Amino acid sequence: MEIKDIENLDEYFDYEVILERMLSRVSTEVDKREGSIIYDAIAPAAAELAQIYITLKYNTNLVFIDTAPDEYLERLANQVGVERKNATHAIKEAEFYDAENNDLMDVNIGERFTIQDLIYKVTEKISTGKYRVQCETPGTIGNSAAGTLIPVNYIENLGRCILTNLLIPGEDIENDESLRARVLEQTTEKPFAGNIIDYKNKTKEIDGVGSVKVTPIWDGPGTVKLTILNSEFNKASELLINNVQNEIDPDFTSEGLGLAPIGHVVTVETVDEVETTVSANVISNGEITVDNLKAKVQDAINTYLLELRKNWEDSTNLIIRKARIEALILSIEGVVDVSDVTINEQENNIALEQFEIPILKEVVLQ
Repeated sequence: MEIKDIENLDEYFDYEVILERMLSRVSTEVDKREGSIIYDAIAPAAAELAQIYITLKYNTNLVFIDTAPDEYLERLANQVGVERKNATHAIKEAEFYDAENNDLMDVNIGERFTIQDLIYKVTEKISTGKYRVQCETPGTIGNSAAGTLIPVNYIENLGRCILTNLLIPGEDIENDESLRARVLEQTTEKPFAGNIIDYKNKTKEIDGVGSVKVTPIWDGPGTVKLTILNSEFNKASELLINNVQNEIDPDFTSEGLGLAPIGHVVTVETVDEVETTVSANVISNGEITVDNLKAKVQDAINTYLLELRKNWEDSTNLIIRKARIEALILSIEGVVDVSDVTINEQENNIALEQFEIPILKEVVLQ
């Protein structure tokens, strides 16, 4: 039998199967039972052969994009000009107030502050008393922190300081599946300078960008519009929009001063948020409090809306489906029945425009 005719190679190269094949080649006139000289001589060799086949199979997986892990995937990605994204630092906005009149006050660039075991460093002034601060720990851990900052060093007349808006989300180091998807996209979509997939790839390589829609010839020949979401799949901040604009096409020229080809004028924008209120009549089994039930419903709907936002880039327009929300509520432990579900006071699905994304405003349970 040839290898190509074998249906299950894993079973064919299994230790027990190899051992059985080896013993079958020994004359029946010789004792081949377990514990015999022949058996004890062949069994270790069969075990080593099985291990070799396992290693060969593993090594084969290392040379293909769809199965290679870790550093081997990185090496394959590098061959087509794609690199794994490193973790980046979250950039947030902070406000500083004096102790006397509670007025906004300036602090020195480089001052450091702590919050939730994290340290944020002042990097740039926005306006009087308002600054950009960068989390010293890379990754998404710096995105959600908010509230009162504690100065590392004494700052004269400082009354209080507040960590507020997220400007550019920090990102964790890119995982294998994300890198694999980008490599496959790079090799299957055939990016070329100035085509849609090229704009997508280059834009999403910029720190803080999670999704992008490319609109060619949106304002006449040679014009391109890039509509972006941040890496948390939310509306992008003005800072992120400006960063992308400066990378792709600074000063809105057609001179090829950024990543955009000569002759292209690129405008970077972000989406509009559609606030979503979900109302429902929910019957529970009485073993869950109203507050806990509402929190679970909010979590479920937030997860669903995030899923929609992640698919925004590849969708013409997003649709918030009533049936999906009903199913999510019914799947919550403690919920017996749900009825009268409305989305923004409508009993039907909600279809958003091309450049709109949904965010949850409120859950109303009856």
